[in-house]
Amino acid sequence: QVQLVESGGGLVQAGASLKLSCAVSGRTFSPGAMAWFHQTPNQEREFVATINWRGDNTYYADFVKGRFTISRDNAKNTVYLQMNDLKPEDTAVYYCGARESPFQTIRANDYDYWGQGTQVTVSS
Repeated sequence: QVQLVESGGGLVQAGASLKLSCAVSGRTFSPGAMAWFHQTPNQEREFVATINWRGDNTYYADFVKGRFTISRDNAKNTVYLQMNDLKPEDTAVYYCGARESPFQTIRANDYDYWGQGTQVTVSS
């Protein structure tokens, strides 16, 4: 059983920063590509950022470029999302996804494992 546990969400004002973490645990599993998505009520899960296995290749949705940074620590089986200059439209539940494949993708259906999500709320 592979588990992903997100943490670090909260309520902040516009312009503030948050750092989300996603810890992977369970059976022997070396995650390949990992990603962050977010979701608001009545909307599909939307791609935010992805990182490859080595951590040397990242890709971002246009609406977070220059503000968010994805990184990972494979020794800790953890991926991070540093979110700066947060805006009210960033308000959502943020989910971490992991693939067994090393190849990055922006499609939610391509990810094999998901966490339970962490709420990020940005007030204006």
